[in-house]
Amino acid sequence: MQVKKYSGELVPFDPNSLRHSLFRSGATESQVEHVYKEIQSKLYDGISTGELYEMAFDSLKQQKGAHAARYALKKALQELGPEGFYFERWIGKLFADDGYQTTTSQTIQGRAITHEIDVIASKGNELLAIECKFRNDVDAKISVTTPMYFLSRLHDIKGMRYTFFGKSQEITDGWLVTNAHLTLDSKTFGSYYKLNLLAWDYPPEKSIKERVDHKGLYPITCLTTLAKLDKATLLKNECILVQDLIHIPKFLDHLQADNEKRKRIMQEASELLHTAIER
Repeated sequence: MQVKKYSGELVPFDPNSLRHSLFRSGATESQVEHVYKEIQSKLYDGISTGELYEMAFDSLKQQKGAHAARYALKKALQELGPEGFYFERWIGKLFADDGYQTTTSQTIQGRAITHEIDVIASKGNELLAIECKFRNDVDAKISVTTPMYFLSRLHDIKGMRYTFFGKSQEITDGWLVTNAHLTLDSKTFGSYYKLNLLAWDYPPEKSIKERVDHKGLYPITCLTTLAKLDKATLLKNECILVQDLIHIPKFLDHLQADNEKRKRIMQEASELLHTAIER
């Protein structure tokens, strides 16, 4: 049986890959087998990856919302669009969790031209320029032209002094971050020129999906108990992380939600952050 990717490419169906992604959600072996058996009879040659995902997600959600929320991470990142504004805010939160002060959407003057920097991060003697490349396509890949372009921008600002967070510092380094994948040429170019690259599945041990699972920095869009309008409302009111909701439950005051719905939302949020992930 073959599966059709978002790009239209047909690839062989790999049941082990599906099982692995379900295990990553924290589901037990019996839960994973339940999901697989439930959707197996509905599979057909040429099924889209999107339809396959939705079937697995719906089945998993019936068993445990927190597992489904974790399974939905990649899709949840895409919901930080459509232009990626909230993705930039979320990346700022990722660096802030590592002890950086961060700010987003800054314009600075380079040696030759002005640059719009998505995220500025500072810690100690470090001042980082972070460029975010947001993609809505689940199969999107960042071609080598993007890190090449980023390297030229970095050369124009690196070593220049700027004032952020109350002190004057030089830009010491940069990061290119994406919720998509990187082509092999992008990885090779980045490695050769020692660029800091962060993507959905790269670097293997410190990729976005690994960092999020390790630190619990799930975007609010992960929660299955929230409707699309609920997510948009919370993002608009600066509730970017599930952690934000746990720390400030009053964010729910912005929603049209009764006490029962609030209880379900907070329960799922708590389970998502505190349920151990079985590898």
